[in-house]
Amino acid sequence: MEKIYVLDTNVLIHDPRAIFAYKNARVVIPITVIEEVDTFKKGLDEKSRNARYLSRLLDNLRKKNSLSDGVKLKHGGFLQVSLAHKISDDIEDILITDVNDNLILGTAYHFQKKFPDRKVIMVSKDANVRIKADAIGLKAINYEPSTINFEELYTGIKKFETTSSKIDEFKKKTTIENNFGLKFHNQFFLAYEKGKFSNHFIGKFHKDKNIILPLKHYTGKSVWGINALNPEQKATFDILLDDNIKIVSLLGIAGTGKTLLALTAGLQKVIEEEVYTRLVVTRPIFPLGKDIGYLPGSKKEKYNPWMQPIYDNMEILLHNFEQRQQNGEKSKYRKRTTTLDEFLDYGFIELEPLTYIRGRSLPDQFIIVDEAQNLSPHEMKTIITRAGDKTKVVLTGDPYQIDIPYLDSESNGLSIVVEKFKDEKLSGHVTLIKGERSILAEMAAKYL
Repeated sequence: MEKIYVLDTNVLIHDPRAIFAYKNARVVIPITVIEEVDTFKKGLDEKSRNARYLSRLLDNLRKKNSLSDGVKLKHGGFLQVSLAHKISDDIEDILITDVNDNLILGTAYHFQKKFPDRKVIMVSKDANVRIKADAIGLKAINYEPSTINFEELYTGIKKFETTSSKIDEFKKKTTIENNFGLKFHNQFFLAYEKGKFSNHFIGKFHKDKNIILPLKHYTGKSVWGINALNPEQKATFDILLDDNIKIVSLLGIAGTGKTLLALTAGLQKVIEEEVYTRLVVTRPIFPLGKDIGYLPGSKKEKYNPWMQPIYDNMEILLHNFEQRQQNGEKSKYRKRTTTLDEFLDYGFIELEPLTYIRGRSLPDQFIIVDEAQNLSPHEMKTIITRAGDKTKVVLTGDPYQIDIPYLDSESNGLSIVVEKFKDEKLSGHVTLIKGERSILAEMAAKYL
């Protein structure tokens, strides 16, 4: 039985190649969707780019045959642009006919009436459209070819509850056999005493040898005056300071230290150890709440408000750096001023809005992408492919704090990277749990 998939506008704006997602099936695009897509194509954001890309795709397919009659696709599917959108007489009293969503539903309902022996499926990322489809007897699904089950998202750490004596035994060993079910590269093993989480052992899994070794790159010493306050932060520092791991993803609620730890490791590797030539910090420019509009001034003056969270963390770290100088601690740059502007002017640090990263090639650099949960999988691919030779990319974010309307905790680029990269040797991931900013911040993250 041939299935018929009717695609909503939000699906094609999210992923223009959704027309190829359903093999050996008929894919229907209502004419109302084409009209809605046309309203998006004039902008400069990703939605506009996707709208233009879809138009080019359909225009090329149109050359093969009339889209209203249908075009065969390479993978065996069949694409059709449908002009039928009149809502059937038996439901016209239920759905308002001048609402685009209802006209799209009318197309799906038309195909269900026309082909009663086939399964007609409405595909939409809008929950209300799926609810209305269900109400009129249509099967409706979310478009999720790149989504993952967020509840089962890889955490990077396997926990094991045991006794105090067993933990002491782990601490004395230089090698531990993997009898605990660890199976991914750079996965961490955390053994802790029941009812006493402070007594613990944490090690890292080496898949090639199938053994667990104590942390090598973070041994408890402070990094730029910052100490790990819990086992997850110890694991985070270890993969951040490991030059063999080229991409690191850090998830966690507000206050768990994701951005601060990433910046700390970046400064250590760029300023102190000179492993990388520059620390590049970037984040998506998307407001929380109503946008305040255009900002005057130079590029730096325009993006300063967006980068303020980075400045806040940098000030903490550079204050620690200055205190270390005053205490006589040795540093390669002890005689230099430690203001952020000095590091920016000298080229050690670059704060760049994500808007301008397309087309760049970034070799020998430590790149931090903050608030990465607000990136689509396509945008994430664009950023990671900027990484040149010997570059390390660190992604930080909280999938519970997504500001983009058509992304969620399961379809955003950060969650996709965590799941897809979890068994790559060059990748490391940690989900941080405990808030360390303040007791108040942890309470807010937990209860609000």
